[in-house]
Amino acid sequence: MDVDVNELILIRKQKMDELCKAGYDPFGKRFPRTHLAQEIKDNFHKIEGKKVTIAGRIVSKRGHGKASFVNIKDSTGVIQVYIRLDDVGEKSYELFKKTDIGDIIGVKGTVFKTKVGEITVQTQNFELLTKSLRPLPEKWHGLKDVELRYRKRYLDLLVNDDTRQIFILRSKMVKAIRNFLDERGFLEVETPTMHTIAGGAVARPFITHHNTLDIDLYLRIALELHLKRLLVGGLEKVYEIGRIFRNEGISTRHNPEFTMLELYEAYADYEDMMRLTEEMISRVAVETLGTEKITYQGEQIDLTPPWPCLSMTEAVEKYTGICFESIENVQQARQAVAEYDIDFEVHDTKGKILNELFEREVEPRLIKPTVIRDYPIEVSPLAKRKKENPELTYRFEAFIAGRELANAFSELNDPIEQKERFAEQLLRRKSGDDEAHMMDEDFIEALEYGMPPAGGLGIGIDRLAMILTDSPSIRDVILFPTMRTREK
Repeated sequence: MDVDVNELILIRKQKMDELCKAGYDPFGKRFPRTHLAQEIKDNFHKIEGKKVTIAGRIVSKRGHGKASFVNIKDSTGVIQVYIRLDDVGEKSYELFKKTDIGDIIGVKGTVFKTKVGEITVQTQNFELLTKSLRPLPEKWHGLKDVELRYRKRYLDLLVNDDTRQIFILRSKMVKAIRNFLDERGFLEVETPTMHTIAGGAVARPFITHHNTLDIDLYLRIALELHLKRLLVGGLEKVYEIGRIFRNEGISTRHNPEFTMLELYEAYADYEDMMRLTEEMISRVAVETLGTEKITYQGEQIDLTPPWPCLSMTEAVEKYTGICFESIENVQQARQAVAEYDIDFEVHDTKGKILNELFEREVEPRLIKPTVIRDYPIEVSPLAKRKKENPELTYRFEAFIAGRELANAFSELNDPIEQKERFAEQLLRRKSGDDEAHMMDEDFIEALEYGMPPAGGLGIGIDRLAMILTDSPSIRDVILFPTMRTREK
């Protein structure tokens, strides 16, 4: 019969009180280690019979009377510990008998191998380092409730090794990205998280208030505009890996707070950004996984460059049969997509409808790494206009597994045209589009001093982590995802 959790907590607190009365500190002190669990296993032939000092959390106990075995877990794995009354003395052994699964202990002892071949540390000295007042979930057999795993990530990390490996790999991935860019002469920088104007992306911002200045501020929705100011200032190759905040829906692909990489390179263009994107993602996969060929949710994906490349109009025609190059106005565009039941808005244009059709019908089908280029100007207010077709821009997005992974431009550096684009965005805001850009006069002024021609790139770190760890939800790769407050 299962024991009530509250009763178990009460029992553990009583044990803690008994320890305190006996003169023990149930929350320990500094305990320097000489070895980790996996290190002992990997080097057993060198350290057999030698003394080691280890520490970790008790994950299982067995044995009675004058000898016991416990398994303890540290950051590298689990190792068996053998503790015997004759070795540690009666006082220390009585202390050990009061330990529970979940307690953190320190052990000094000798490495040996049991008759059944289990590498073990035979205890000579034992210390209780932390008393656990709550039992581990499901008696250590794992944390199955997905929502609970997200809400209490510390428990998820504690009992699910797969989760630990996801976040270890994510850390290696970010390090590999930094190494790749640093090797190419990019400078890592930091820019403000709170902005007076929300810009750099089409998104709804979070708003906060600064009491001393008595002004509203926006949590940044992109890194772009401050990084471009640095190009004006003469920093020719810059990048930032930073948190972004967008007041939008939550799904398996979206979290209101997420991590972006943005980089800008003077005297480059979106063609350069295409090559950099392919090379970087391929290199990161090799450094973190050892291969360019991965599996994501059952799909075989080869990240080896170069990736297939289509214009947006070519992609739409390929998957829907609609040729937008022959469509002359918004009325014809609406008629062409009538069967797809797209919700039209007053300010929609031909380019906006093209983009809506692409996102609905084409994007989910782009499983293999694919580059889609030449986006409509209406949805690309910060990208350079194409000379060959002024309705389009020098912009591309890279897709893997049916989702956008990267977004890049030949950056618009004409201050006059940029101001006109912002003005058009303001009209959209007045028409009810609260995701349209605001006017940023300071950014325009910066451009007026002269920003060199440049290529810019943004990559969603969380989405890349999803692909490389074969995770179906963005929440699986964010340590503490945004969750609805639980009702009490």
